[in-house]
Amino acid sequence: MNFLHVDGREIELDEDGFIIDPEEWTEDVARLFAANEGIDLTGEHWKVINYLREYYAENQIAPMIRKLCKDTGFSLKQIYELFPAGPAKGACRIAGLPKPTGCV
Repeated sequence: MNFLHVDGREIELDEDGFIIDPEEWTEDVARLFAANEGIDLTGEHWKVINYLREYYAENQIAPMIRKLCKDTGFSLKQIYELFPAGPAKGACRIAGLPKPTGCV
């Protein structure tokens, strides 16, 4: 197993680097994941991250990409500009969601 060390805590990650327990996510975790990907989080990033977390809390699954774009007002191109690794591997990981189903 892999672990992420944040604020004196050890957070367990799956083999693809996603948090196993989304309840362990904090904004500091997001900042660390983002920094590891060379991303400096802005208000636009947080809009996507907060949307993903709220959607996951209600549905226990990550939203389809089309819904993410529609509900946040960002185009798919803009999502990739914000999260170069993509909506699943980038945005969902930073938001502390488990690896989305169908994500390769």
